[in-house]
Amino acid sequence: MTISHTVKRNTVVLLLITAVPFLFNANAQTAPVLIFSPVVSAGLSSPVDVVNAGDGTNRLFMVEQGGRVKIVSGGVVLPGNFLDIPDSISSGGERGLLSIAFHPNFASNRYFFIYYTNTAGDLRITRFQTLAGNPDVADENTGVVLMTIPHPSFSNHNGGKLNFGPDGNLYFGTGDGGSGGDPGNNAQNGNSLLGKLIRINVDNFTTPPYYTIPADNPYISDPLVRDEIFAIGLRNPWRWSFDRLTHDMLIADVGQDAWEEVNVLPFASSGGVNYGWRCYEGNTAYNTTGCQPQSNYTSPVFVYPHNSLTGGFSITGGYVYRGTEFAAMVGYYICSDYVSGNTWLLKSNGAGGWNTTLQAGLPGNIAGFGEAENGDLYSLSRNGTLYKVITSTVLPVTLLDFSATAFAGYNELRWRTANEQNVSFFEIEFGTDGINYTVAGRVNALNIPPSNNYSFRHTISLFTKLFYRLKITDKNGRVTYSDTVELDKKLTGSIIIYPIPVRNSLLNVISEKPVESIAIFSADGKKVFQRQINNLTGSFPVAVPHLQSGIYLVRIKGKDEYLTEKIIINQTN
Repeated sequence: MTISHTVKRNTVVLLLITAVPFLFNANAQTAPVLIFSPVVSAGLSSPVDVVNAGDGTNRLFMVEQGGRVKIVSGGVVLPGNFLDIPDSISSGGERGLLSIAFHPNFASNRYFFIYYTNTAGDLRITRFQTLAGNPDVADENTGVVLMTIPHPSFSNHNGGKLNFGPDGNLYFGTGDGGSGGDPGNNAQNGNSLLGKLIRINVDNFTTPPYYTIPADNPYISDPLVRDEIFAIGLRNPWRWSFDRLTHDMLIADVGQDAWEEVNVLPFASSGGVNYGWRCYEGNTAYNTTGCQPQSNYTSPVFVYPHNSLTGGFSITGGYVYRGTEFAAMVGYYICSDYVSGNTWLLKSNGAGGWNTTLQAGLPGNIAGFGEAENGDLYSLSRNGTLYKVITSTVLPVTLLDFSATAFAGYNELRWRTANEQNVSFFEIEFGTDGINYTVAGRVNALNIPPSNNYSFRHTISLFTKLFYRLKITDKNGRVTYSDTVELDKKLTGSIIIYPIPVRNSLLNVISEKPVESIAIFSADGKKVFQRQINNLTGSFPVAVPHLQSGIYLVRIKGKDEYLTEKIIINQTN
């Protein structure tokens, strides 16, 4: 039975139809240039979803289509599996383990939910708990089925994304049941849960079916529509999300033969929206038999055509960026096409329309996007790579050099800039893996022409290897990063340099470990002397050139480690 209950809205539809270079900007303002920066490139098999648990651990949960969930923590895939249920699912094509969502009170009740195709090919939602005392492992004996939705024999159009809403209810989008053109007209059939957005309350933890219907679901009083339904008329909402600031829903719906689309459901809406499939694909009539006038359906806010240059063939919905690291990205909804690799940035213009930017050249086969607890945005490809979505904005400053030097008890960071204009501050970040960084300190910018010199001491104990970078922020909140510098471990064996001050161009060294080379640097960082020592140990003299009296740095290098100390040279003649 065809549903005619709809909510009408004014819409502005945006369409890119012209050939584009690397970046096509249809905005009134310049959109940031995105970078998909690899975080994990091994240890994942056909990942399709990335989710945080909201429990303060900053873990990312990677859903593998074959039936496993892995944890990424600190940029590393943890050994073992969080969940391992390949025998409970049918996998391949568009089937498999498709999504995971954690209860808003997961930190205390340990409940999480998965969405998958079972061995019969039907859609199923099951609830689990983690092991008591071990949040990194699911207790597979706790699984209870909340809902099984019969699916036709076709293997495609399963939908696949679970999200908890700001109201605490569980939402998920289902596909129309597959094949092409929705032959069963499921998306417009109110008695079918296929081709719908579903909303249920899952706080009934003890009594089957372990969920209830929210009292304000829009079709409760309509005998022709299932009570679980929140919106209808979807083809295959593979990936969709809530804007964590406005709570609006952005639903990317995979198209049929011609158009991919993004729909928006404002937080203020009470649901009851009909997005028009199979009557309309995008804004174009598809099969209008038994359908209402087009004005009775809610149109997408953005569509793109089926071609490789300006469009694609299968949209992967993303998120509105609400992180704090990249101010230039804030407010942009970011989505990609799985086939063409094109990526779009959409931003509301505040007047009911949306500005769009198309960016090509980013990695393809993007199967999903996900947010970290702090709002960082990630994308993942089916080839097993997890990316962090970042941007690099050119700031009004030239970084002439950036160096790190190890001393006893601290590492000294030095950098030199030119052409500073409107720079706010520098943050010194360090890490142990070259991927994840922590702020060591902050230095305010001087903005004094023509150049400025800066230094920062990072107090630290013994280490094996550290990576440093500068985060440069201007007064408009734009951010860029320096190249990374690497410090190898300090020499841990006993080493003595004498005499201090050095006189008569002779430096004496006592070392328990082999010394490969010795170098001397002036106070401004210029190398003034270097000599190969050929792995000498014990006590040995080193003749140095006649240098002006002053303070210098001497660097003694061993195998994969070094020591840097200050020395004074005092020329008496």
